[in-house]
Amino acid sequence: MLGALQVKLVGIGLACLLALAVSTGKGAAQATDSEKEIERYREMISDPMSNPGFLNVDRGEALWKLARGTKNVSLEQCDLGEGAGKLDGAYAKLPRYFKDADKVMDVEQRLAWCMQNLQGLDTKDVFARRFGAPGRTSDMEDLVAFIANKSSGMKLATPVQHAKEQEMYAVGKAMFFRRGGTWDFACSTCHSEDGKRIRLQGLPNLSKPDKQVQETMGSWPTYRVSQSQVRTMQHRLWDCYRQMRWPSPDYLSDGLTALTVYLNKNAEGAQIQVPSIKR
Repeated sequence: MLGALQVKLVGIGLACLLALAVSTGKGAAQATDSEKEIERYREMISDPMSNPGFLNVDRGEALWKLARGTKNVSLEQCDLGEGAGKLDGAYAKLPRYFKDADKVMDVEQRLAWCMQNLQGLDTKDVFARRFGAPGRTSDMEDLVAFIANKSSGMKLATPVQHAKEQEMYAVGKAMFFRRGGTWDFACSTCHSEDGKRIRLQGLPNLSKPDKQVQETMGSWPTYRVSQSQVRTMQHRLWDCYRQMRWPSPDYLSDGLTALTVYLNKNAEGAQIQVPSIKR
């Protein structure tokens, strides 16, 4: 038989477990409620007349048609994979292999290539403003918003057929699971299991083809309310590495493109709805 002290200790233990269960239940309920409210907020401002991201779309269209560089031409003859100047559906099939550059490129890499080779543009200032900030617009974010919006409603279909596309997919997969940095983190640390969250924010599982990765990858570029800026996948991945305490990846690096190939392939068939709105 249990002594009085043992009974008391067992009672305290049961009380603690009950309190923890109630607390966990409340936390889960609060997280669910918060996610519902966040989703309701997104729906309220998803209309083009309410979404600030469509200002970037408009600026991007103007930049696409603007003649500049030493050749004084616009980007309207830039081939994003569907033919010179053809935008409908082009973003849905990026990154992809480009024969003229003999490499796999994402949308920002390809834009930079067209600026330099088609327009003869000095991209130093463009790269300096690669990420927008209060009082400073980004040509790249504006152009990506405009180009990506031309694929809205279409299905994500990043090709992995050419040998170099297959190589990029393999590199991207390896990068996704590669641990490093001062915290020994990898993308998979946060994004390879179902049901994970940080504080009240759900963390989608991006390691396997399903609805979670489709909803994630089909929603970039996005307007970040917390930053008051449209952000591209280049920025999202750069910021992820910053948060993992890795060395900052170079802008337009092949590594980020490889990671995008891997994620987009997992999200194949996702409906693109951009620019979206996120917290």
